[in-house]
Amino acid sequence: MKHPTFAATLALAAALLFNATGAVAQMPPPPPKSEMALAIEKALASDIRTPEERARDARERKPVQTLEFFGLKPDMTVVELFPAAGWYSKILGQVLADKGKLYLAIGADRLAPRLKEWKLDKVAVAPAKAELKPSGQFGVFQADAIDLGVKNADMVLTFRNYHNMTPATRATLNKAVFDALKPGGVYGIVDHTRRHMDPGSSETWRRIDPVLVIKEVQAAGFVFEDFSDLHYRPDDSLQYDSQRPSLAGYSDRFTVRFRKPAR
Repeated sequence: MKHPTFAATLALAAALLFNATGAVAQMPPPPPKSEMALAIEKALASDIRTPEERARDARERKPVQTLEFFGLKPDMTVVELFPAAGWYSKILGQVLADKGKLYLAIGADRLAPRLKEWKLDKVAVAPAKAELKPSGQFGVFQADAIDLGVKNADMVLTFRNYHNMTPATRATLNKAVFDALKPGGVYGIVDHTRRHMDPGSSETWRRIDPVLVIKEVQAAGFVFEDFSDLHYRPDDSLQYDSQRPSLAGYSDRFTVRFRKPAR
């Protein structure tokens, strides 16, 4: 005869196993991907993207989640500021190719010859006016006036470059973004996080305080709508340059969404 304690233990284990497998069987399937997510994933798979660009997708930049957070739709008119080498331009240009429109503004002239090569003929370089000049601080620029050269846009996006301007220039830029958007339009910003109230140093000049960003953009007339922790990195202490090798190109970043009032 088996010891009763052993029998009871065996029965309990069987019950737990049954409940566990039953729970798994009853778990609902994951929700279907949105049409926007599928369109972004199709753009991510495009052969115009390099292996180096693909390597940054899932772990670092999370473009599907980021663009869905901003509320991107395929029929929007979107302005991308400071597009650099075109990492996001290649994605946005494909997603918006059929029903929408992508404009590249400020520092975009060097990408113009590449657009046809990337089969992004419908992407346009906006006739923006922004004469950026050195401010005296390394990597930080100033401009006396900014005009994006676009009106009635649905969305303006900028990725990891808001920190590259003086406070006065950021105010000028935010006003230009406000003027470029239609009522109800979205302004989305991603940038490297600086610790709140950190006065800045040679190590943190590429970072910016998200609280300061929210205050500056609100001062231009925008409503702060939401933030996302998509790009939170717990092992980034926020005290070193975002380009430090120890961060492997993946800093802690804030992601914030603003909206121009509808009226």
